[in-house]
Amino acid sequence: MTVLVTGGAGYIGSHMVWDLVDAGESVVVLDRLSTGFEWAVAPEAELVVGDIADTALVSRLIAEKGIREIIHFAGSIVVPESVADPLGYYLNNTVASRALLEAAVAGGVKHFIFSSTAAVYGSPKAMPVPETQAPAPESPYGTSKWMTELMLRDAAAAHPFTFAALRYFNVAGADPRGRAGQSTRGATHLIKVASETALGKRPFLEVFGDDYDTPDGTCVRDYIHVSDLAAAHRRALDYLRAGGDSLVANCGYGHGYSVLEVLDTVRRVVGRDFDVRMAGRRPGDASAIVADASLARQAFGWEPRYDDLPLIVRHALDWEEALGRRNAR
Repeated sequence: MTVLVTGGAGYIGSHMVWDLVDAGESVVVLDRLSTGFEWAVAPEAELVVGDIADTALVSRLIAEKGIREIIHFAGSIVVPESVADPLGYYLNNTVASRALLEAAVAGGVKHFIFSSTAAVYGSPKAMPVPETQAPAPESPYGTSKWMTELMLRDAAAAHPFTFAALRYFNVAGADPRGRAGQSTRGATHLIKVASETALGKRPFLEVFGDDYDTPDGTCVRDYIHVSDLAAAHRRALDYLRAGGDSLVANCGYGHGYSVLEVLDTVRRVVGRDFDVRMAGRRPGDASAIVADASLARQAFGWEPRYDDLPLIVRHALDWEEALGRRNAR
């Protein structure tokens, strides 16, 4: 049995591929390499360069590789960019996912795990936010992901397959063994940007808004280690394989840090200061959001291993240094 991982050459997807390979799974990666890298794919996995919207290609892979399970990461993820280019996000995230889902249903795929987002909640009414809170996305990015969740729900009601939609909070860090990390140029993830700035790869870092209704005025987020997130996907896959019902589950630690608290942590870990500048709010950013991830723990036994902000930062910095050496070759 082979697992198809879309977007498996990207940040989170590459960690997922390593996790599956470590568990002895057979893996095929489908990635158009728009933001991912061929070298990021575990050598034990097979990489196919192509688009998830290419239904003929996906159908051929499902048939030829005997694929019965798909873990879907491919898509665009930058909230402010989605506000500026909503139709591009609906095309790349929602329309392309619909094409992938069509091929999956036609090809007899049994289990589908989807990379969703906490952005579906918008600004939550209660925190930690549970999955029972009604989605109210405040950006086209969040809406595009929620629309795909709805397609999965309706398709699973009509066809013999089950799904898990995992709503990520803020993903950070890198593989503790140094095999993968966030490598995209111009990435917007706070810990990635702070690591680059602390190591001199960027001249300064901008904080987008210091007038939010939070203790220090900056946005509060629930930061989850990327390896813990990959493990959550594998546990969800095991749960579906064992006959579990379709579900939507949050993936976070249940406590948040403000932007300024994260930057102070980076300073302590790296042992030096760096230039931080205040800027205006970005469109689409919620003031604070923290996960209630009890369902993931209860339903499929997810137990995080890296719930420690300084450790997350240390792994991000280690990867950033290794990436600098790679790019200097």
